[in-house]
Amino acid sequence: MMTCSKIVVESESEHMMCCASCGIAEDGDNKKLKTCTACKSVRYCSVTCQKEHRSQHKRACKKKAAELRDALLFKQPESSNYGDCPICLLPQPIDPEKSSMMSCCSKVICEGCDYANQMRQQEAKLEQTCLFCRHPSP
Repeated sequence: MMTCSKIVVESESEHMMCCASCGIAEDGDNKKLKTCTACKSVRYCSVTCQKEHRSQHKRACKKKAAELRDALLFKQPESSNYGDCPICLLPQPIDPEKSSMMSCCSKVICEGCDYANQMRQQEAKLEQTCLFCRHPSP
């Protein structure tokens, strides 16, 4: 059994390869370490080690988890005032030419949903209908 104290740690990724509580290193298939689900920055060999280390890790864990949530939040695309596509529920594109307004029900459908519906209707040789309300197209 190898411990992290015997390994020269040169990077954070190597540091993550040992238990944060007892220092046991991960060794291939025999000992798999489980990552902290909140902050994803430390690993543990067992639930016991995780519980023992919790008091030391709690503050740093909350801070790192908040940073990860913020990073995810700021990666999301900008929203537009056009709302969401009623079919796929994705935000409507900012460019209004990349969406279609259905004349029968006045719903604005994204280009992707409109294209997918047209392909479905052509392949199945169906009558052209509105994607939202299914009224026949004029």
